[in-house]
Amino acid sequence: MSFAGKNAIVTGAGSGIGAALCRALTAAGADVLCTDIDGDAAERTATSLGGRGRSACLDVTDADAVLAAVGDVVARAGRLDLMFNNAGIVWGGDTELLTLEQWNAIIDVNIRGVVHGVAAAYPQMVRQGHGHIVNTASMAGLTAAGQITSYVMTKHAVVGLSLALRSEAAARGVGVLAVCPSAVETPILDKGAVGGFVGRDYFLKGQGVKTAYDADRLAADTLKAVERNKALLVKPLRAHAQWLLARLAPGLMQRMSIRFIANQRARQSSAPSHIG
Repeated sequence: MSFAGKNAIVTGAGSGIGAALCRALTAAGADVLCTDIDGDAAERTATSLGGRGRSACLDVTDADAVLAAVGDVVARAGRLDLMFNNAGIVWGGDTELLTLEQWNAIIDVNIRGVVHGVAAAYPQMVRQGHGHIVNTASMAGLTAAGQITSYVMTKHAVVGLSLALRSEAAARGVGVLAVCPSAVETPILDKGAVGGFVGRDYFLKGQGVKTAYDADRLAADTLKAVERNKALLVKPLRAHAQWLLARLAPGLMQRMSIRFIANQRARQSSAPSHIG
């Protein structure tokens, strides 16, 4: 697949993976609508892209707004070639500390936000006879560990949606990809903490990783996976090995996860307080 002249929408484009996807797409010749609930952040991303980027403030939990964004691109270009359902949030901490409002928020953004993107883009792509939907999931959608329980739940849903849709979309000329990276260097590593949880410690130090995966590298990997019409993109290689272990030895993986959480709780309880 060539991206020259293609029209794309990216949600969560204000920073992190979304902004990197916008850069990769425009560098490959695509025109991109950069959307984010933070309209100023979306505009900054679009401005950095030159003439190939436009911006819009978009709340992915608003189904009508997502449909309108798709309609805007189709009205301008006559089609929508690529839909990147990337917007997402995370809560990290012991599950009993999560409020019902936090559960609802992550369900609304991480699951309903993707559903709204699919519901808006997929029928248009079926009518066209071509297109590609890319859903940002996570390694948390393929394996499971505590203290990010709500995030794991939502990302498993995204993987399931993607694989199921792919099986029926193929005959209609539409590709579907679920992107499943481990820790990526984005602002999400430092957000959503509940209790003593420290995201950067959990995702990096706790797993023996010194640096997170580069967002621009993941964006390049993603475009290659779209070109090859892959079902899943699992990065980096260490994450792929963990995924294979989870498939081949689920009992062992569960025991490792239990030990991991015990170690994390010990680290969190011994960490100095930043209150006061």
